Amino acid sequence: MNTTSNPLPNPVPVHKTDSQWQVDLTPEQYAVCRCSATEPPFSGRWYRHREAGIYVCVACRAKLFASEAKFDSGSGWPSFFRPMAPSAVSLRRDESQGRHRVELRCANCDSHLGHMFSDGPRPTGLRYCVNSVALDFLPL
Repeated sequence: MNTTSNPLPNPVPVHKTDSQWQVDLTPEQYAVCRCSATEPPFSGRWYRHREAGIYVCVACRAKLFASEAKFDSGSGWPSFFRPMAPSAVSLRRDESQGRHRVELRCANCDSHLGHMFSDGPRPTGLRYCVNSVALDFLPL
């Protein structure tokens, strides 16, 4: 089944207060999704995961990445060469820590997911490098 060709329903945008996010997320999820922290490399649940399915935002359940777009980048974080739909993620310039990067966020709830780099495989040449703690998985 090619999940990347299926149209996604438009999820209802999620808007919560900081206090609501702290209640709804674990401390690790809150640190990454709402405070832009990064989990240690090679530590995440989904880093070596190979099952067929869909990776969703842990904060709002929006569909983000299909397993068929996942690849082993050697970076220590789950990596994908494309999102399920261009509208699933949003990109922002990230000049933090003295580096020039592109931050990757959930377009539905504005949770920090990770970063996008231009060193990925074909067909896109992109690497969406995502914190495992920012994801959940729905098997097919």
